[in-house]
Amino acid sequence: MKNILVLCTANSARSILGEAILNKLGGGRITAHSAGSAPRGTPNPDGIALLQEYGHDTSALRSKSWDEFAGADAPKMDIVITVCDNAAGESCPIWPGAPVRAHWGIPDPAGRGETVEERRAAFAETYRLLEARIRALMDLPFEDMAPDELKMELDRIGAMDGATELAAARAAK
Repeated sequence: MKNILVLCTANSARSILGEAILNKLGGGRITAHSAGSAPRGTPNPDGIALLQEYGHDTSALRSKSWDEFAGADAPKMDIVITVCDNAAGESCPIWPGAPVRAHWGIPDPAGRGETVEERRAAFAETYRLLEARIRALMDLPFEDMAPDELKMELDRIGAMDGATELAAARAAK
């Protein structure tokens, strides 16, 4: 069982969606967590509503600091994925176990749209982009991959449709 940490600055939208999708699609292969460098304190209600609509259990989802995962008593992370460009550029804590790091930057759905329908559409698009990436990850034999090989595949996945310029550029290296 691999541990995956999904990071975003506020830990309220993209990283929360990523955690939920990974845990649902992980099929007993992974345990996903999410966190942020400056957590908002509560998950975005539009994201929670979409997850519930899509059949996810949201009862355990919460906005939390990445410091929870940097201590000696924290679960050892195998993979750390940033989903926002701000978090990708921040100085992250030293993660126990030296996990493979990747950037899957996608646009922030929070605050997009004036109406409930527009906000839902923004979150649905973010969900679609994350789900495609997570399905690509689940298609890999990541448990048996060497760290450099896994890093290369994670970067390739991060450059999929809808990637931010930063995510695409990191994959091109």
